[in-house]
Amino acid sequence: MSWEPVYRLVKKIPRGRVTTYGQVAKALGTPGGARAVGYAMAATPHGRGIPWHRVLGAGGRIRVPEPYAAKQRRLLETEGVVVGRVIDMKIYGWSFRRPPVKKAAKRKRRKTP
Repeated sequence: MSWEPVYRLVKKIPRGRVTTYGQVAKALGTPGGARAVGYAMAATPHGRGIPWHRVLGAGGRIRVPEPYAAKQRRLLETEGVVVGRVIDMKIYGWSFRRPPVKKAAKRKRRKTP
């Protein structure tokens, strides 16, 4: 399976903002795919500029094991995110908004006599 759609979406998260694995999965149209997003973040290739550190567990918790958790904290702090036991999603949270889908205009049928 290719993780490219996940990486493209994660690259859109701006500096100083964070989102959750579940929100990434939902934006990709795979509700319940938070675990798969976690696997993608764990497999992030080096040198491609993918901000893996901006993706958190539910409720703003850092879910990666040490020593990566310490690195994630440092990277977030350099971007201005206040990191405590949990990260305040009301302040730093980012959501992906899909543009509304335009529905095709319905044609009115003319009644034939």
